Amino acid sequence: MTTDEASAETATATGQSAADESTADESAGDATGDSAARKASAPAWRGGFGRLWGAAVISRFGDALRAAALPLLATSLTDDPLLIASVTACGYLPWLLFGLLGGAVADRVDQRRAMWAVDLVRGVLMAGFALAVALGHSTIALLIALAFLLTTFQTLFDNAATALLPAVVPRDTLAGANARLMTGQQVASGFLAAPLVPALLILGASAPFAVNAATYVVGALLIASLRTEAPPKPPKAAGSTLRAEMAQGMRALWRDSALRGLSVATALTNIGMGALIATLVLHITGWLDAGNGGYAAALTAYSVAMVAGGLVAPRLAVRIGRIRSILVAGIVQTCALVALGTIRELWAAIAAMAVFGVMSMVWNVNQATLVQERSPAQMLGRISSAFRTLSIGGAPLGALLGGLVAGAWGLNTPALLAAGAFTLAVASLGALIN
Repeated sequence: MTTDEASAETATATGQSAADESTADESAGDATGDSAARKASAPAWRGGFGRLWGAAVISRFGDALRAAALPLLATSLTDDPLLIASVTACGYLPWLLFGLLGGAVADRVDQRRAMWAVDLVRGVLMAGFALAVALGHSTIALLIALAFLLTTFQTLFDNAATALLPAVVPRDTLAGANARLMTGQQVASGFLAAPLVPALLILGASAPFAVNAATYVVGALLIASLRTEAPPKPPKAAGSTLRAEMAQGMRALWRDSALRGLSVATALTNIGMGALIATLVLHITGWLDAGNGGYAAALTAYSVAMVAGGLVAPRLAVRIGRIRSILVAGIVQTCALVALGTIRELWAAIAAMAVFGVMSMVWNVNQATLVQERSPAQMLGRISSAFRTLSIGGAPLGALLGGLVAGAWGLNTPALLAAGAFTLAVASLGALIN
């Protein structure tokens, strides 16, 4: 339900193949969702989870600093909208090009070592970039290359994190672990990083990037200090190739009816999210004529609500099951988008974004946990990367469609386009239950 695919999603060995689980015992298609949800509890902070949580949160904090400062740097280098947009676009491209490869590699290697090694490499890249900015050598080409390289490494890091966490927390705490990870990351990025950027920029244009480099190094140290070993890996068949293993992950995802339906639904919602995110500033400042203050208020409402959603998500799954929680989230979000696109009042937009934020976290937490629960441990990296690749592809398409409909039919129409995409997602999820 978001275009952000950097959360540390996880799973445990289920003793079943993904194909076997697609015919599991509950006819509603929510078998693992209901049974696991009823047992959900929070993981202990001591030991591996606390360190993994700390690494994920501090890395997200640094990423948010960079994400806020990079567009400002880009606009100081060029006024060409296409070049500025290209910096953001390169944050999506590596997932489409290398997402499946990152999952296959994550299933082959020691995930803990892969994660801290990737963070060290990213720290070196960011330190070099910060030095280039400080010396006045930054260019748009350098910004584009940096965005592409960092996201390329992220495809391996995120998929390795997905496969590692089962060795860190018990199976019945997966939903709680996801909620704590995502909530912590949201607080770090939405409430701590954004207000700090202006203060750091007083020290110089390179300061946010230097801090980002430091966060990668701290994250690497925290992950390297984990004493938990990665799940054991079965011996590879003779002649097995990365290409064949990537195809296995895609087939396993597609054979599981619940994961297949969820991946289609998430791709549809990301089309809607892409349209909404790309045009929200125009919706608030143009259609509502609420100015930058109104835009900031809507974003703040969304961020605060995301944190609240982290508390709601596991509890809702306990009551009604995981797939049904995602379905409810989609229905409520559809209504919020309709209100956003039809009521021409700032208060309505703020309320709609708040409701949308709560339900976004409900979707995200339960989606991640469902993927974890239904994937065999030895294939988790590949299945999760296949899921990410399929779902994230909807975001750039949605951004393009959002811009087209806003120009043709009005600045409020992207929100209604997003509501239509969410309606199709809800219909596809309803088919899993019916």
